[in-house]
Parts: sequence; structure tokens; C-alpha cells
Amino acid sequence: MNQGKFVFAQITEFLPRRVFDRIVQKHNGNKHIRTFTCWNQMLCMAFGQLTNRDSLRDLIVAIDAHKAKSYHLGLGSNVALSTLAKANIRRNCKIYEEFACHLIDYARRVCVCADFEVNVDGNVYAFDSTTIDLCLSVFWWAEFRKAKGGIKMHTLYDVKTQIPSFIYITTASVNDVNAMDQIPYEKGSYYIFDRGYNDFERLYRIQMTEAYFVLRARDNLRFNRMYSQKVDKDAGVKCDQIGTFTNKKSFSHYPKKLRRIKYYDSLTDVEFVFLTNNFELSALEIAILYKNRWLVELFFKWIKQHLKVKSFWGHTPNAVKTQLYCAIIAYCLVAIIGKELKIGRSTYEILQILGISLLDKTPVKELLANSDYKNVKELNYKQLSLSLF
Repeated sequence: MNQGKFVFAQITEFLPRRVFDRIVQKHNGNKHIRTFTCWNQMLCMAFGQLTNRDSLRDLIVAIDAHKAKSYHLGLGSNVALSTLAKANIRRNCKIYEEFACHLIDYARRVCVCADFEVNVDGNVYAFDSTTIDLCLSVFWWAEFRKAKGGIKMHTLYDVKTQIPSFIYITTASVNDVNAMDQIPYEKGSYYIFDRGYNDFERLYRIQMTEAYFVLRARDNLRFNRMYSQKVDKDAGVKCDQIGTFTNKKSFSHYPKKLRRIKYYDSLTDVEFVFLTNNFELSALEIAILYKNRWLVELFFKWIKQHLKVKSFWGHTPNAVKTQLYCAIIAYCLVAIIGKELKIGRSTYEILQILGISLLDKTPVKELLANSDYKNVKELNYKQLSLSLF
């Protein structure tokens, strides 16, 4: 089936073209465009992500070096620097945001985890943000402090599938708790937050949607214990209490009963205090759920190391968001390929093999299965088993 096709052309067949075309039509993305379409633009950006190009000029040089192949790669017959730059500035980034969301749903379906360490029926999400620093003199619209600019990528990370399920991009000046208003809460699912999300009015909205949260409490929490439950102190659980807030404002925002759990991690010699509205799981299982919040931190570290999300190929908000969403598209594409082709390699290994083989004509499954590439530097998600926190 893939005889004679370039590896890049083979892997882009995993992208649902009809879905993309419907999104483009919805936003009139190809209006008054004859040659360099939105599809060509997205493939160029994905090519740049997979080959780790440092700049837009660097990307165009790489494409120009293989000009005779660019049409067969799906990049268009003649890609100019000005053409791609203008496309990133002018074409609605919502096109790539919506397509990234579709790919995220696709990736989550194929990357289902059957052996999650806590037996829960609903999905388990970790929510956090990462700040990407920008030069204020260039990215004038992203003012963060007097002499500093930046953007935040707020991410709801599905810890069972290790795929981001929701991404919300703002300037770095936006407070993290405000991004909680954008989360599409699901009944019966679990949402894990760190101490930066102690907003009890917003947490009560999770309670009202019949979902669950696990939150690391702040040190100054005022809590009225109603009664305590038996705990296994040998497992590190110091107390498991049911009660309400004593602070009048906190109680007005969250008038229901809550569960407070104290857990001591002997490896790091740190005591953690958790708040949750789940009364069914054991205290140790709540602690294990919170441990998985670290997966979203590892995801941020992974994409910053291996995809182009820290240096940008355009300076406008639209260009920056387009690049970020194309990075997510590339990430999901690599994850989908690994699962669909049943390749027993990490996402990093697949990315590295593809990055140096996009212009090869070997069938992609054969390429990934038979490569002798050995990953020795990749950050392993399994390292979480070394310590709870």
C-alpha cells in the first residue's frame, strides 16, 4: 500500500482529511486561496515540528532543499517564506485548534490504558499550566511583567491515556484559577489539582456536576473535623477526616462536607494534606491519584524538550497559537501511529526515528519495528514509581 511513498506522506494518511476540510470550510479558511491551502500550511508546520526546525527560515530552507519532493509530501509545489509567514499570521488559528481537539479525541480512544493503578470507572485528569517566556519587545501583546512577556498553556491531561484532553492558551498574566472556568467537567470523572487551585467556589462547581476532585490543600487551611475514619499508618496515611470549612467565606463558597487526608511520604520526608469530595476510595488511593498529577508536569517537560513550543516562528497571537496547536497535532499523530501500528516504542523513540526518516520510502511500520534506535536519554514516565511525589 505504501510502496514508493515517502514516510512523511505515509504518516499523514493517519490524519482525517475530511474532518480537516469540514473545519476549514466552517471558517472559510481557503477563501481566495489558489495554491497554498490550509492543509498545505498544517503539513508544513507539522514537518517543521517533526524535523525540529529552529525557525521559519530554517524550515523553508529544509523544504527548498527537497523542492522536487515537496508536492509528493503534500507541502505544495512552491512554498515561500513570505507565503507561510502570512498564512500563520492571517489564517484563523481556530482551524488548527479544532483539528487538534479532534485528534486528541482520536488519540484518547486508541491509547486506552487497561491497567491503571487505581480502580475507578471515570476518567482521571490532572490540570495544570506551564508558562512559556517571550521577549516583550517582540511579543508586545503578551505582557506579563514590566520587562517580561509570556503565555500560559493550561492543560487538562488524561493520565490514563497520557494524552492532553483539553488545552487553553492565554497570556501569562491570567491567573491559573480563572482557567478552571474553561474545563469541560464530566460526571463521574476525577480532577487533580495542586495548591494553586484552592478556589472553593470553583471546586463546588465540580461537586455540582457530580464529578470528583483531589486537591492539595494550602498550609493555612481552616477545617472543622466532624469525625475521623480508621487509617493504615504503616502505609503513610496519618489521618482521614470528614468535616467542613470553618472560615465563613470558604464555607459560603463550599457548604458541603469534605474529606481531609494527611499523607506522609517517607522517601521525600514531606507531609501532604489533600481535600477531596470523594468518600468511597481509600485514603491511600486518593494519595496515589494525586501522585499521577506529576504526569502533566512530565508532559510539559517532554513537549518543551522535543517539540518547538519555546521558540516561535511568528510574532502575532494567531501565529503563536497556530504553532502550538500544530505541535499538539504532531504529538497526537506520533501517539496514534505508535498505537495503530502496535509499535512497542516510546513516543520519543518514534518521534526521533520519524524525524530522521521522513524522506525515506521504507514502509513506516517496517521502519519503526526494525530500527536499531535505542533511547537512553528519554525521560521515562515510569519514573513515577520511584516516589509518590
